[in-house]
Amino acid sequence: MSLTRTKSKQKVKQTRTPITWKEIKRQKVLLFWAGVMMIYGVIFYYLPLAGWAMAFQNYKPQLGILHSEFVGLQKFRMLFSDVTFLRVIRNTLAMGVINLVATFVTAIVFAILLNEIKSKGGKKAVQTISYLPHFLSWIIVTGILHDMLSGTGIVNEVLVNLHVISQPINFFAHPGYFWPIVAFANVWKETGWNAIIYLAAITSIDPSLYEAAAIDGAGRWNKIKYVTLPGIKPTIVILLLMNVGNVLNAGFEIQYLLGNGLVQKFSQTIDIYVLKWGISQGDYAIGTAAGIFKSLVSIILIVLANQIAKHNGEEQLF
Repeated sequence: MSLTRTKSKQKVKQTRTPITWKEIKRQKVLLFWAGVMMIYGVIFYYLPLAGWAMAFQNYKPQLGILHSEFVGLQKFRMLFSDVTFLRVIRNTLAMGVINLVATFVTAIVFAILLNEIKSKGGKKAVQTISYLPHFLSWIIVTGILHDMLSGTGIVNEVLVNLHVISQPINFFAHPGYFWPIVAFANVWKETGWNAIIYLAAITSIDPSLYEAAAIDGAGRWNKIKYVTLPGIKPTIVILLLMNVGNVLNAGFEIQYLLGNGLVQKFSQTIDIYVLKWGISQGDYAIGTAAGIFKSLVSIILIVLANQIAKHNGEEQLF
Protein backbone atom coordinates (compact mmCIF):
# COMPACT_ATOMS: atom_id res chain seq x y z
CA MET A 1 0.00 0.00 0.00
CA SER A 2 2.86 2.39 0.84
CA LEU A 3 4.44 1.66 -2.58
CA THR A 4 1.17 2.52 -4.30
CA ARG A 5 0.91 5.80 -2.38
CA THR A 6 4.52 6.68 -3.28
CA LYS A 7 3.85 6.06 -6.97
CA SER A 8 0.68 8.15 -6.89
CA LYS A 9 2.53 11.02 -5.19
CA GLN A 10 5.28 10.82 -7.82
CA LYS A 11 2.66 10.86 -10.57
CA VAL A 12 1.05 13.96 -9.04
CA LYS A 13 4.43 15.69 -8.86
CA GLN A 14 5.15 14.92 -12.52
CA THR A 15 1.84 16.41 -13.72
CA ARG A 16 2.04 19.53 -11.52
CA THR A 17 1.93 22.76 -13.53
CA PRO A 18 5.03 24.92 -13.02
CA ILE A 19 4.46 28.34 -11.48
CA THR A 20 5.22 31.01 -14.05
CA TRP A 21 4.09 34.61 -14.60
CA LYS A 22 1.96 33.38 -17.48
CA GLU A 23 0.24 30.87 -15.20
CA ILE A 24 -0.24 33.51 -12.49
CA LYS A 25 -1.91 35.84 -15.01
CA ARG A 26 -4.13 33.01 -16.21
CA GLN A 27 -5.22 32.25 -12.63
CA LYS A 28 -5.43 35.89 -11.50
CA VAL A 29 -9.13 35.72 -10.61
CA LEU A 30 -8.65 32.65 -8.41
CA LEU A 31 -5.56 34.17 -6.81
CA PHE A 32 -7.46 37.41 -6.12
CA TRP A 33 -10.29 35.65 -4.30
CA ALA A 34 -7.83 33.39 -2.48
CA GLY A 35 -6.07 36.54 -1.29
CA VAL A 36 -9.37 38.06 -0.16
CA MET A 37 -10.22 34.96 1.86
CA MET A 38 -6.71 34.88 3.36
CA ILE A 39 -7.04 38.51 4.45
CA TYR A 40 -10.48 37.75 5.89
CA GLY A 41 -9.02 34.84 7.87
CA VAL A 42 -6.15 36.94 9.22
CA ILE A 43 -8.46 39.77 10.30
CA PHE A 44 -11.25 37.74 11.86
CA TYR A 45 -9.42 34.59 13.04
CA TYR A 46 -5.79 35.41 13.77
CA LEU A 47 -5.74 39.03 14.90
CA PRO A 48 -8.36 38.37 17.65
CA LEU A 49 -5.91 35.85 19.16
CA ALA A 50 -4.08 38.87 20.56
CA GLY A 51 -6.92 39.00 23.07
CA TRP A 52 -5.52 35.84 24.66
CA ALA A 53 -3.04 38.14 26.39
CA MET A 54 -5.86 39.06 28.80
CA ALA A 55 -5.60 35.58 30.36
CA PHE A 56 -2.12 36.48 31.61
CA GLN A 57 -3.05 39.90 32.93
CA ASN A 58 -5.11 41.48 35.65
CA TYR A 59 -7.08 42.98 32.80
CA LYS A 60 -8.86 46.29 33.28
CA PRO A 61 -10.94 47.61 30.34
CA GLN A 62 -9.96 51.20 31.11
CA LEU A 63 -6.26 50.31 30.87
CA GLY A 64 -6.50 48.03 27.85
CA ILE A 65 -4.33 45.05 26.93
CA LEU A 66 -1.11 47.07 26.59
CA HIS A 67 -1.22 48.67 30.06
CA SER A 68 -2.92 46.04 32.25
CA GLU A 69 -0.82 44.37 34.95
CA PHE A 70 0.90 41.13 33.85
CA VAL A 71 0.21 38.31 36.35
CA GLY A 72 1.48 35.24 34.46
CA LEU A 73 -0.42 32.02 35.17
CA GLN A 74 -2.25 33.37 38.19
CA LYS A 75 -5.65 33.27 36.46
CA PHE A 76 -5.11 29.65 35.38
CA ARG A 77 -4.20 28.68 38.96
CA MET A 78 -7.38 30.37 40.13
CA LEU A 79 -9.37 28.42 37.56
CA PHE A 80 -8.09 25.00 38.54
CA SER A 81 -8.44 25.73 42.25
CA ASP A 82 -12.10 26.60 41.69
CA VAL A 83 -14.36 23.63 42.48
CA THR A 84 -17.08 25.09 40.27
CA PHE A 85 -14.78 25.16 37.23
CA LEU A 86 -13.71 21.55 37.79
CA ARG A 87 -17.37 20.56 37.95
CA VAL A 88 -18.01 22.55 34.78
CA ILE A 89 -15.22 20.62 33.01
CA ARG A 90 -16.84 17.35 34.09
CA ASN A 91 -20.24 18.45 32.81
CA THR A 92 -18.87 19.71 29.50
CA LEU A 93 -16.79 16.61 28.86
CA ALA A 94 -19.59 14.23 29.84
CA MET A 95 -22.22 15.93 27.69
CA GLY A 96 -19.75 16.31 24.83
CA VAL A 97 -18.91 12.59 24.81
CA ILE A 98 -22.57 11.55 25.16
CA ASN A 99 -23.61 13.90 22.36
CA LEU A 100 -20.75 12.73 20.12
CA VAL A 101 -21.54 9.03 20.53
CA ALA A 102 -25.31 9.46 20.29
CA THR A 103 -25.39 11.78 17.26
CA PHE A 104 -22.56 9.99 15.45
CA VAL A 105 -24.03 6.49 15.76
CA THR A 106 -27.62 7.52 15.06
CA ALA A 107 -26.60 9.44 11.92
CA ILE A 108 -24.80 6.39 10.50
CA VAL A 109 -27.63 4.01 11.39
CA PHE A 110 -30.26 6.39 10.03
CA ALA A 111 -28.36 6.86 6.73
CA ILE A 112 -28.01 3.09 6.26
CA LEU A 113 -31.67 2.42 7.07
CA LEU A 114 -32.79 5.25 4.81
CA ASN A 115 -30.68 3.82 1.99
CA GLU A 116 -32.48 0.49 2.39
CA ILE A 117 -35.89 2.04 1.63
CA LYS A 118 -36.83 0.94 -1.88
CA SER A 119 -39.66 3.43 -2.44
CA LYS A 120 -38.20 6.67 -3.81
CA GLY A 121 -41.21 8.69 -2.70
CA GLY A 122 -41.12 7.29 0.83
CA LYS A 123 -37.36 7.81 1.01
CA LYS A 124 -37.64 11.47 -0.03
CA ALA A 125 -40.49 12.07 2.42
CA VAL A 126 -38.58 10.59 5.37
CA GLN A 127 -35.42 12.42 4.35
CA THR A 128 -37.17 15.79 4.12
CA ILE A 129 -38.96 15.36 7.46
CA SER A 130 -35.70 14.37 9.17
CA TYR A 131 -33.98 17.56 7.94
CA LEU A 132 -36.59 19.95 9.31
CA PRO A 133 -35.55 20.01 13.02
CA HIS A 134 -32.07 21.21 12.02
CA PHE A 135 -33.55 24.53 10.89
CA LEU A 136 -35.36 25.13 14.18
CA SER A 137 -33.71 27.41 16.73
CA TRP A 138 -32.85 26.04 20.16
CA ILE A 139 -35.51 28.34 21.61
CA ILE A 140 -38.18 26.41 19.73
CA VAL A 141 -36.58 23.03 20.48
CA THR A 142 -36.38 23.69 24.21
CA GLY A 143 -39.98 24.93 24.16
CA ILE A 144 -41.07 21.64 22.57
CA LEU A 145 -39.05 19.70 25.15
CA HIS A 146 -40.68 21.63 27.99
CA ASP A 147 -44.13 20.83 26.63
CA MET A 148 -43.27 17.15 26.10
CA LEU A 149 -41.67 16.60 29.50
CA SER A 150 -43.89 18.78 31.67
CA GLY A 151 -46.19 17.25 34.27
CA THR A 152 -49.10 17.34 31.80
CA GLY A 153 -46.93 16.62 28.75
CA ILE A 154 -47.28 13.71 26.38
CA VAL A 155 -44.41 11.71 27.92
CA ASN A 156 -45.91 11.71 31.41
CA GLU A 157 -49.39 11.02 30.05
CA VAL A 158 -48.20 7.97 28.10
CA LEU A 159 -46.18 6.62 31.03
CA VAL A 160 -49.10 7.08 33.45
CA ASN A 161 -51.63 5.52 31.06
CA LEU A 162 -49.33 2.53 30.52
CA HIS A 163 -48.97 2.23 34.33
CA VAL A 164 -45.20 2.56 34.07
CA ILE A 165 -45.32 5.31 36.70
CA SER A 166 -48.02 6.15 39.23
CA GLN A 167 -47.64 9.94 39.06
CA PRO A 168 -46.03 12.43 36.66
CA ILE A 169 -42.29 13.03 36.89
CA ASN A 170 -40.74 16.49 36.97
CA PHE A 171 -37.90 15.70 34.57
CA PHE A 172 -36.29 19.12 34.94
CA ALA A 173 -36.04 18.78 38.71
CA HIS A 174 -33.88 15.61 38.63
CA PRO A 175 -30.19 16.18 37.77
CA GLY A 176 -29.85 12.57 36.59
CA TYR A 177 -32.23 13.22 33.68
CA PHE A 178 -30.51 16.34 32.38
CA TRP A 179 -27.69 14.76 30.33
CA PRO A 180 -30.01 12.22 28.60
CA ILE A 181 -32.45 15.04 27.78
CA VAL A 182 -29.65 17.08 26.18
CA ALA A 183 -28.47 14.04 24.21
CA PHE A 184 -32.01 13.30 23.02
CA ALA A 185 -32.49 16.91 21.91
CA ASN A 186 -29.25 16.85 19.89
CA VAL A 187 -30.13 13.52 18.28
CA TRP A 188 -33.62 14.67 17.34
CA LYS A 189 -32.41 18.00 15.95
CA GLU A 190 -29.28 16.94 14.06
CA THR A 191 -29.60 13.27 12.99
CA GLY A 192 -31.26 13.95 9.66
CA TRP A 193 -28.82 16.71 8.78
CA ASN A 194 -25.75 14.73 9.84
CA ALA A 195 -26.89 11.74 7.77
CA ILE A 196 -26.61 13.70 4.51
CA ILE A 197 -22.88 13.14 4.08
CA TYR A 198 -23.19 9.42 4.86
CA LEU A 199 -25.96 9.10 2.28
CA ALA A 200 -23.69 10.81 -0.24
CA ALA A 201 -20.88 8.39 0.63
CA ILE A 202 -23.22 5.40 0.25
CA THR A 203 -24.37 6.54 -3.20
CA SER A 204 -20.72 6.62 -4.34
CA ILE A 205 -20.27 2.90 -3.63
CA ASP A 206 -20.00 0.84 -6.82
CA PRO A 207 -23.38 -0.94 -7.41
CA SER A 208 -21.53 -3.93 -8.85
CA LEU A 209 -20.29 -4.72 -5.34
CA TYR A 210 -23.89 -5.19 -4.18
CA GLU A 211 -24.61 -7.31 -7.26
CA ALA A 212 -21.58 -9.50 -6.55
CA ALA A 213 -22.65 -9.85 -2.90
CA ALA A 214 -26.17 -10.85 -4.01
CA ILE A 215 -24.74 -13.50 -6.35
CA ASP A 216 -22.75 -14.89 -3.41
CA GLY A 217 -26.02 -15.22 -1.48
CA ALA A 218 -25.62 -12.19 0.81
CA GLY A 219 -28.79 -10.83 2.36
CA ARG A 220 -29.47 -7.22 3.36
CA TRP A 221 -27.56 -7.45 6.63
CA ASN A 222 -24.48 -8.99 5.00
CA LYS A 223 -24.53 -6.35 2.26
CA ILE A 224 -24.55 -3.66 4.92
CA LYS A 225 -21.81 -5.40 6.89
CA TYR A 226 -19.44 -6.27 4.05
CA VAL A 227 -20.20 -3.61 1.41
CA THR A 228 -21.89 -0.50 2.86
CA LEU A 229 -19.92 -0.08 6.10
CA PRO A 230 -16.47 -0.69 4.50
CA GLY A 231 -17.47 1.67 1.68
CA ILE A 232 -18.21 4.57 4.04
CA LYS A 233 -15.43 3.78 6.53
CA PRO A 234 -13.09 6.58 5.29
CA THR A 235 -15.94 9.09 5.65
CA ILE A 236 -16.70 7.84 9.16
CA VAL A 237 -13.05 8.17 10.22
CA ILE A 238 -12.66 11.71 8.84
CA LEU A 239 -15.89 12.95 10.43
CA LEU A 240 -14.98 11.28 13.72
CA LEU A 241 -11.62 13.06 13.75
CA MET A 242 -13.33 16.38 13.05
CA ASN A 243 -16.01 15.85 15.71
CA VAL A 244 -13.58 14.72 18.42
CA GLY A 245 -12.17 18.23 18.50
CA ASN A 246 -15.65 19.53 19.28
CA VAL A 247 -16.17 17.38 22.38
CA LEU A 248 -15.80 20.43 24.64
CA ASN A 249 -18.27 22.33 22.45
CA ALA A 250 -21.04 20.51 24.27
CA GLY A 251 -23.35 23.44 23.73
CA PHE A 252 -24.51 26.63 25.32
CA GLU A 253 -28.08 27.42 24.26
CA ILE A 254 -29.80 24.21 25.32
CA GLN A 255 -27.99 24.01 28.68
CA TYR A 256 -28.64 27.68 29.36
CA LEU A 257 -32.32 27.46 28.43
CA LEU A 258 -33.11 24.14 30.14
CA GLY A 259 -30.94 24.68 33.19
CA ASN A 260 -32.33 25.81 36.54
CA GLY A 261 -31.25 25.99 40.15
CA LEU A 262 -32.16 22.35 40.79
CA VAL A 263 -29.91 20.94 38.05
CA GLN A 264 -27.27 23.68 38.02
CA LYS A 265 -24.48 21.36 39.16
CA PHE A 266 -25.06 19.19 36.06
CA SER A 267 -26.14 21.76 33.49
CA GLN A 268 -23.36 24.36 33.47
CA THR A 269 -20.77 24.11 30.69
CA ILE A 270 -17.52 25.99 30.06
CA ASP A 271 -19.34 28.42 27.76
CA ILE A 272 -21.85 29.27 30.50
CA TYR A 273 -18.99 29.65 32.98
CA VAL A 274 -17.24 32.08 30.61
CA LEU A 275 -20.48 34.05 30.22
CA LYS A 276 -21.04 34.18 33.97
CA TRP A 277 -17.54 35.17 35.05
CA GLY A 278 -16.09 36.73 31.92
CA ILE A 279 -18.99 39.01 31.02
CA SER A 280 -21.59 39.14 33.80
CA GLN A 281 -18.97 39.53 36.57
CA GLY A 282 -16.61 41.58 34.42
CA ASP A 283 -13.60 39.28 34.97
CA TYR A 284 -12.50 39.06 31.34
CA ALA A 285 -9.17 37.48 32.27
CA ILE A 286 -10.82 34.46 33.91
CA GLY A 287 -13.18 34.06 30.96
CA THR A 288 -10.30 34.24 28.48
CA ALA A 289 -8.27 31.69 30.48
CA ALA A 290 -11.21 29.27 30.44
CA GLY A 291 -11.57 29.77 26.68
CA ILE A 292 -7.84 29.09 26.12
CA PHE A 293 -8.08 25.89 28.16
CA LYS A 294 -11.01 24.75 26.05
CA SER A 295 -9.15 25.47 22.79
CA LEU A 296 -5.97 23.69 23.89
CA VAL A 297 -7.87 20.59 24.97
CA SER A 298 -9.68 20.51 21.61
CA ILE A 299 -6.35 20.71 19.73
CA ILE A 300 -4.87 17.91 21.86
CA LEU A 301 -7.90 15.68 21.27
CA ILE A 302 -7.69 16.19 17.50
CA VAL A 303 -3.96 15.38 17.44
CA LEU A 304 -4.44 12.24 19.56
CA ALA A 305 -7.36 11.03 17.43
CA ASN A 306 -5.31 11.69 14.31
CA GLN A 307 -2.39 9.67 15.64
CA ILE A 308 -4.68 6.79 16.65
CA ALA A 309 -6.18 6.76 13.14
CA LYS A 310 -2.67 6.75 11.66
CA HIS A 311 -1.63 3.89 13.95
CA ASN A 312 -4.68 1.88 12.85
CA GLY A 313 -3.80 2.27 9.19
CA GLU A 314 -6.19 5.08 8.24
CA GLU A 315 -5.10 8.19 6.36
CA GLN A 316 -4.40 11.22 8.53
CA LEU A 317 -6.72 14.18 8.44
CA PHE A 318 -3.78 16.60 8.52
